[in-house]
Amino acid sequence: MAAPALMVPCHIAIVMDGNGRWATKRFLPRIAGHKQGVDALSRCVKACLERGVGVLTVFAFSSENWNRPSDEVSGLMELLVVALAREVPRLNANGVQIHFVGDRQRLSPKVQAGLAQAELSTAVNHRLVFNVCFNYGGRWDIAQAAQKLAARGEAITELSLDRAMALAHVPDPDLLIRTGGELRISNFMLWQAAYSELHFSEKLWPEFDEAALDEAIAVFRTRERRFGQTSAQVVGRSSTQ
Repeated sequence: MAAPALMVPCHIAIVMDGNGRWATKRFLPRIAGHKQGVDALSRCVKACLERGVGVLTVFAFSSENWNRPSDEVSGLMELLVVALAREVPRLNANGVQIHFVGDRQRLSPKVQAGLAQAELSTAVNHRLVFNVCFNYGGRWDIAQAAQKLAARGEAITELSLDRAMALAHVPDPDLLIRTGGELRISNFMLWQAAYSELHFSEKLWPEFDEAALDEAIAVFRTRERRFGQTSAQVVGRSSTQ
């Protein structure tokens, strides 16, 4: 009998924390850390492709990040435009489908156009679904879903809310990783992460590499995912599959 294939999470979500601290430790401006963070993200996407992950969702800019110093916020917006020009052709060539998830109304017309073009140019790809949460918050997502249902006159139920979420096009994350040593999820995927396995890494995001991703996946494989059932039920279910 062949050995079972190693379990890889279908959907990995990541809070990419620690860019500013990485830069500060090196006496660099904080934006330098964010630039390194883009490189780390590029490595992570490549690693997910190689490991057969189906969906990668990352927290790039939260709705609370507008409260940061104005020069850092403007630098992040400029970095987004540069990253789109550099990374989208590469992602498209590798079969990555890009989605930008969040409230776009506050973004400049130039940034909005760049996001829309990236999504359009990669729409037919299916090797990896890559969600970039930008100007996103978990509470915003729940509120916008409820508002959408109310406007349509639909009953607000768990099922209808789930279908109205901004991330309804992908399954809920199996594994949620946060880097930077903080032990919280900071308003990220509050609805979708109800049954996600959580993994907290001490590495700052620019330092997060393939080995750190493999460590998180290895920890995930040790978890028993019961979804409200007992261990005996889980074992019984696995034996019949």
